[in-house]
Amino acid sequence: MDNRKFQVCTNCAMDTTDPNIEFDEKGVCNHCRNFYENIKPEWDKKLNESELLSTMIEEIKRSGKGKEYDCILGISGGVDSSYLAYLAKEKFGLKPLLFHVDAGWNSQEAVNNIEKIVDGLKLDLITEVVNWEEMKDLQLAFFKAGVPHLDTPQDHVFFASLYNYAAKHGFKYILNGGNYSTECIREPLDWHYHASDLRQLKDIHKKFGNRKLKTFPLAGIFKYKLYYRYFKGLKVVQPLNYMPYTKEGAIQELETRFQWQRYSHKHYESRFTKFYEGYWLPKKFGFDKRKAHYSSLILTGQKSRHDALKEISHLPFDEETARRDFEYIASKLDITVEELRKLEESENKSYRDYKSTSGIIALGTKIMRFLGIEKRVIQ
Repeated sequence: MDNRKFQVCTNCAMDTTDPNIEFDEKGVCNHCRNFYENIKPEWDKKLNESELLSTMIEEIKRSGKGKEYDCILGISGGVDSSYLAYLAKEKFGLKPLLFHVDAGWNSQEAVNNIEKIVDGLKLDLITEVVNWEEMKDLQLAFFKAGVPHLDTPQDHVFFASLYNYAAKHGFKYILNGGNYSTECIREPLDWHYHASDLRQLKDIHKKFGNRKLKTFPLAGIFKYKLYYRYFKGLKVVQPLNYMPYTKEGAIQELETRFQWQRYSHKHYESRFTKFYEGYWLPKKFGFDKRKAHYSSLILTGQKSRHDALKEISHLPFDEETARRDFEYIASKLDITVEELRKLEESENKSYRDYKSTSGIIALGTKIMRFLGIEKRVIQ
């Protein structure tokens, strides 16, 4: 990456801060080409064949016939999961159980949004509260490891808790808010490595952690991709890919229906993620996730490239907000601002510097792409 001339895709906002990006003779990147060649045709089919969604819904209803719930849905207070909960209950007629993981970093907006969705839809909610001392120790270990993917502890506990609970209680369907509309371009692995790589999580914690993870929910990729899927019969479905869906349209509907509160950017319902994506990642590593997030919106017609590049030209944080957030994060992690500053100034590392199952995951990804299960570029 350091030896290449800086280049921005002529069609989206991705650039050579993605070390594996490739451009054609017109300057269009491989993420864009993959969208037009692989993602869009499949997405168009799902949108144009309405029976695909109705069949999915009927299968979920049959699986839950006579039961209190027919599916489970992880809710964060963000737009995708909130809107999907609304659709599941009021548009699809499903009986979802909402599941929330409190990892200690909820913003007030997230808490309020979850309450409004639960109360407005009269749905049941299970909240799993993560042991804070273990969570804190694992997050500090990732800081000390010097890697960019500081959100791995949060991301891992979110999906591990949900999958473990669903499998334990006999659910057959997990409703997932993932969608091509806002996520057709995936963040490069150098920016955000697989949170499902349990080998790497354990290696970093072994090297830098101080407390045993006695109660911390864990689930490696083989457990949830193979054991839960093929032995427990647990299916993950993404209904938002089967219907017209735009971020702003969903937000406006949620605001009108539930007085839902919008937040400044994707994933900022978590105070840690807001700090990590908005300050730490671009300041320490030069990686700006807005480039991937906005590029997805560009490709799906929800944002102009001009506006995206204009916003990206400005830092995602202002100095006063960064100072306050820096102090809050340090205090929450029980370290001083000076200690956190030293971690910021420490040597940068990557997922390649620690044990991982990256080779096996890469092989699995190739197989999934060959089978047409995974369409996005993961590099």
